[in-house]
Amino acid sequence: MYLSIGNDMAVREKAIIGIFDMDNTTTSKRTREFLAKSEQEGQVVPCDELPKSYVVTVEYGMDRVYLSSLSSATLEKRMR
Repeated sequence: MYLSIGNDMAVREKAIIGIFDMDNTTTSKRTREFLAKSEQEGQVVPCDELPKSYVVTVEYGMDRVYLSSLSSATLEKRMR
């Protein structure tokens, strides 16, 4: 199955490592470092609007961080 994360993007549910709220998690220095490093390595897939959450995936040996304009609660509900 696939999870629609907004902006005509979808990711495979089996590839999802975690769905994180942008406001709550970016208060941590380690999370900010992780997102900065991922962006430097070209692993971040941006969204058109202000991101509210991000989805970390690993598929075919490639790590990706998808920024989403949908809240983490909305994405979680879509997975059920």
